[in-house]
Amino acid sequence: MEARENLLVVDRLKTQFFTYGGVVEALDEVSFEIEKGEIFGLVGESGCGKSVTATSILGLVAKPGRVISGRILLDGENLLEKNDHEMNDVRGSRIAMIFQDPTSSLNPLFRIGRQVAEPYVYHQHRPKRQALKDATEILTKTGFPDADEKARNYPHELSGGLRQRAMIAMSLTCEPELLIADEPTTNLDVTIGRQILDLVKDLQREFGASVLWITHDMAVVAQMCDHVGVMYAGSIVEKTDVRTLFRNAKHPYTERLLRAIPSAVKSTDKLEEIPGSVPRLINPPTGCRFHPRCDYVMAVCSSVKPAEQEIEPGHWVACHRFAGEGEAT
Repeated sequence: MEARENLLVVDRLKTQFFTYGGVVEALDEVSFEIEKGEIFGLVGESGCGKSVTATSILGLVAKPGRVISGRILLDGENLLEKNDHEMNDVRGSRIAMIFQDPTSSLNPLFRIGRQVAEPYVYHQHRPKRQALKDATEILTKTGFPDADEKARNYPHELSGGLRQRAMIAMSLTCEPELLIADEPTTNLDVTIGRQILDLVKDLQREFGASVLWITHDMAVVAQMCDHVGVMYAGSIVEKTDVRTLFRNAKHPYTERLLRAIPSAVKSTDKLEEIPGSVPRLINPPTGCRFHPRCDYVMAVCSSVKPAEQEIEPGHWVACHRFAGEGEAT
């Protein structure tokens, strides 16, 4: 197996929220790597910690939350050691994000062209007139019809699909090394969503960026991603390349997830729901957080957190069923 050249390394990341009701253990030693030029999928049910992972990488965890421990290495630099001013230089230039809802991310008071031009002005210090011209060019590249005219529009004057294209254009202005896409097609209809997926993949190849693709849809993972990490209740329970995951999923949660999502099974198969519900992270289950819903639960599962095991080259699983197989971390 060829050695991976990683752009991003997330190492044992712990993020918690300190609320009046208790400590929310949002991320519990999350670890994964994203290779240069690849699309890495982070998949799981709502509330499992996918978006918190993104905001932790960007240094945007909202109070009363904070990163407790771990490392986030971007091309070898630990982002957790940077101050706010240094992270402002990273965000938008080296790391950019496409948010789920462009309506809440775009400023309703400013024209689209001005908003797309802003990273050029802030990060690259281009004159405003040149930045607006360059903004029109990147809007054209992201599929805006009549970009010169549409750049003068306000967000509410555009369709949902065009607003999302504007967000993609804004994220690519400074040609970031890492693009984080947080379920950017969730609020779009199927046809427009498919167009956005194809657009991001084409632009990712053109710009050579790495992508962290956050989703709950296994069909999107199959279409978009090279490698994938499966999240459950703040932990990554399985990670491998996409083909291996769909062919040979090992973690009980991944198995259930594949059987429970219509887009990931044949039309003749019977869909199965995952029994129980995602636990509250103020007082999560001890040991393996999935054990109350697991078909293969053993006595050890309720008391000991399973270590990640590399059960075959590049295929990691955190489950006591595979204890002693391969290398543990």
